[in-house]
Amino acid sequence: MAVRYARPRLISSDDKHYRQYVEQYLLQRQNNRAMRPPRQRDLFGGQAEQALRGWLGTQLDLAETRILGYEELRGRRGMQRYRELDALTVLDRRTVHVFEIKASRTASAIRRASAQLQETRAILRLLFPTVYATILLVDTGILSADAIIALMDQEDAPRIPPETLDEVLATLPTLHPIASLAASPQDAQGIDLLQFSVDDIIALAGAENLALDWEADELAADEPFVAPPPSLAYTTEPEPLASPEPDQPQADDPLTEEDDSPFAAALRRAGLSPNAPAQE
Repeated sequence: MAVRYARPRLISSDDKHYRQYVEQYLLQRQNNRAMRPPRQRDLFGGQAEQALRGWLGTQLDLAETRILGYEELRGRRGMQRYRELDALTVLDRRTVHVFEIKASRTASAIRRASAQLQETRAILRLLFPTVYATILLVDTGILSADAIIALMDQEDAPRIPPETLDEVLATLPTLHPIASLAASPQDAQGIDLLQFSVDDIIALAGAENLALDWEADELAADEPFVAPPPSLAYTTEPEPLASPEPDQPQADDPLTEEDDSPFAAALRRAGLSPNAPAQE
């Protein structure tokens, strides 16, 4: 069934209705799941996002209203949804630039980020005819082609080899790798990709302010995984618009599943798990 969007609006994080949905979601999550402390990589992802948002703020006038509320329509059923945009700048009454920030050790994160931005763009176009989009990718250990060959030579190698960065980019012809924000082609149909290293984030935030003890995650790899409460960067889902009985809210978990995938386990056993970055 085709998905349609309606009634989009940009609000701030202190919006009364948005906060109610957040609180309802977190309460439901706490009641239904046993929680454990977030992993170092989980924490680093949020810290990298904050650092890059601050970096963007030194170059662009970022909007405070970066919560996108909208109705998602499937046939006669409608759901009120929210998504937190990592960063947004309003260039004029008809033009915005939206940013998606990812910290990942798998190249496939780019494909997910691209899909999220395409959906966000479709919603924002109901408000602004022109929507530029950029992925800010923090590479926390994406494997090279040689490293993948070594991984697949292991006895317990994953069934399907992970993709290299070049392989993912080849499947996304509308993605434009750029060296700086100023180098953006300003393509309202495509998506820019600006890459950062972990050392870049250390330079922005300081190693003392970052969760870099990733070896601690390896020691806890056998524990049952429960993702930490998300920042609602994706979606909360309240009651159907046409239903008098509220559904429980839902949200997509942060993209941390790679840490517990067979691929990640094989990486650890092969001795190819990315090490924590060098610190000064």
